[in-house]
Amino acid sequence: MRTERRKDIGKACRLLKLSRSSLHYQSIKDDNAIISKLQQLAVTNPVEGFWKCYGRLRNEGNIINHKRLHRVYKQIGMPLRRKVKKRITARVKEPLEVPEAFTHTWSIDFMSDALSNGTKFRSFNVIDDYNREVLFIETDYSLKSSRVIWVLKHLINRYGKPKKIRMDNGPEFVAKLAQQWSAGNEIEFKYIQPGKPTQNAYVERFNKSYRGGVLDAYLFDGIDEVREVTQQWVDDYNNARPHDALGGVPPIKYRELNSPPVGLRYAPATPPLHYAQQADTLNGLK
Repeated sequence: MRTERRKDIGKACRLLKLSRSSLHYQSIKDDNAIISKLQQLAVTNPVEGFWKCYGRLRNEGNIINHKRLHRVYKQIGMPLRRKVKKRITARVKEPLEVPEAFTHTWSIDFMSDALSNGTKFRSFNVIDDYNREVLFIETDYSLKSSRVIWVLKHLINRYGKPKKIRMDNGPEFVAKLAQQWSAGNEIEFKYIQPGKPTQNAYVERFNKSYRGGVLDAYLFDGIDEVREVTQQWVDDYNNARPHDALGGVPPIKYRELNSPPVGLRYAPATPPLHYAQQADTLNGLK
């Protein structure tokens, strides 16, 4: 009986031009380690896609072929559905240029959201155009032009004075106080044209990542929770999250490789206190 079955199998393989060894082959691949790492990344960074996961694993020192990783990635059902939009060609007279050095041009912008009880809050985002590094995110219920100047003074003391600061035409930025301060410090405030957010594309792209990774990912009960989660996300964004425009390396690593620090200017590693936190500290010392 077995002999006849073997003959039938051999005849079928000859007709199909298939090797009997490949017919009985069983894979010995073990993808459990890769599956575990991908599932862990899905928990810690749920809005990031395949290439961000691949970049994180490579930056951690894991040597893995992207084809194998993508096979496992699809096998466990991790691909995100991508929303396809019709995009109109941007008509920008002055295209964005990447600065030649760190602390040459900064981009700043505001964002808004609400707590679980409906109370609205705002965030003031500052990034460096050279390596897209997040310099600071100030969050509070109200952010006036004097608060903007306070944040910029703090960043200048830490990183040095930029030559340009790119922004939109919001009321906080066009305030008389901000204009006087920029003139006194010889910093050019470069306003974009009204209704042309593509002229401030670096910070607009960052705003999308910040909203997807923090503002839309959590339900906050207080402003302190927003600050805590934001600082954790910023630390990961600057030190671990691979950036496509920087060749898949994080912003701080890119800056260290291409723009070494001068003296102790970039030495402070602890995050600066927010405006409200510094005010509480000073009141406690009185």
